[in-house]
Amino acid sequence: MPADFYQRSTCRACASTDLSLALPLAPTPLCDAYVQKERLERKQDIYPLDLYLCESCGLVQLVHVVDKEIIYRDYIYVTTSSMGLSDHFESYVDSVLTRMSPPPGSLVVDVGSNDGTLLRAFQSRGMRVLGVEPSTETARAATENGIETIAEFFDAGIADQMVRDSGRAQVITINNLFANIDDLDELMEGVSALLAEDGIFVVESSYLGDLIDNMVFDFIYHEHLSYLALKPLIRFFDRHNMEVVDVERVDTKGGSLRYYAQKRGGGRAVDPGVGELVAYENSLGLDRLETYGAFSDKIAGLRANLVEALSELKAAGKSIAGFGGSATTTTLIYHYGITEDLAYIVDDNPAKQHTFSPGCHLPVLPSDEIYTRKPDTVVILAWRYAEPIIKNNRRYLENGGQFIVPLPELRLVTGAGNES
Repeated sequence: MPADFYQRSTCRACASTDLSLALPLAPTPLCDAYVQKERLERKQDIYPLDLYLCESCGLVQLVHVVDKEIIYRDYIYVTTSSMGLSDHFESYVDSVLTRMSPPPGSLVVDVGSNDGTLLRAFQSRGMRVLGVEPSTETARAATENGIETIAEFFDAGIADQMVRDSGRAQVITINNLFANIDDLDELMEGVSALLAEDGIFVVESSYLGDLIDNMVFDFIYHEHLSYLALKPLIRFFDRHNMEVVDVERVDTKGGSLRYYAQKRGGGRAVDPGVGELVAYENSLGLDRLETYGAFSDKIAGLRANLVEALSELKAAGKSIAGFGGSATTTTLIYHYGITEDLAYIVDDNPAKQHTFSPGCHLPVLPSDEIYTRKPDTVVILAWRYAEPIIKNNRRYLENGGQFIVPLPELRLVTGAGNES
């Protein structure tokens, strides 16, 4: 096994050792480690990707943790590369300001601020903004574009520096990153130091209930260490003298949840929706191992369907490509065991084009290559965006091609408008 990861023996939310294997998945390389041609000779390590359930607090998590320096210092993802995310952040800001009503000119800090898209929306509404982003190049570019960004991992020391330089924050946001942090206690020490006494801490993250309901198992990868639900977070925040006062369902990342937390005894009453969501989670059985056994069985059934379809196509001499060089692609093709079935991948993102996929090194080409190379079948690996991909590529279907959408149910789309 590689030396740049470790296996933890305790729950990262409550420190219990009562961890049980919930969902075994195929080991993969780092999900977004797409490589340039000149680096193809460098070995890419494979890491375990099994999900565990803490039977004490209910947090679902990875216990194999890859060194964060390896993942984030040269991170290539930027917010604007995700379809619809910029518009999402505009509505996000409106929701926070409407629900929590911070005074005009308040300081808003975004932890893991990436290219500053969210903070720019706060800034346009009269807020002071400051970002924290460990990717050095991304932080530099954001600062040059008018969003001051500290190029560091957020911790209590950085929080103290920010308080000295800028004062306390009325709003601290962390979006699709809370789940990526191994030492959550250290994060909360920083949040407590930086947050104003009447401030609000907003966490947005992929929601475990939706991950299961919507079959978004490919959203499980090494960056995402925790798979969040409300019940475990209520207990976790309580340990840090904070309380969840509101929750909001959002549709990004295959289904997400936005949590609003304040320091214990803050001025906001707990919204009834918090208790209602806890009851919903109880009905789903998110803290029971049998829930994940059933989820695993469904994944296995869908995998068998796709493998059978691709085997039949290959036996008939048909050419097969993939569409979507995303992080989720790595989990999907490794767990389904289809790395040898695809000749190449196409993607709309110029940053991914002319690279090679993690581990198995499938070429990633511009998406218009499906018109030049004319594969018989294209598997939409970025299946959550299947509808816009199909809409934007009707000409491929009209020319005799076909799409396979592997999830949440296997379906075949042809130029005749037929689906099966």
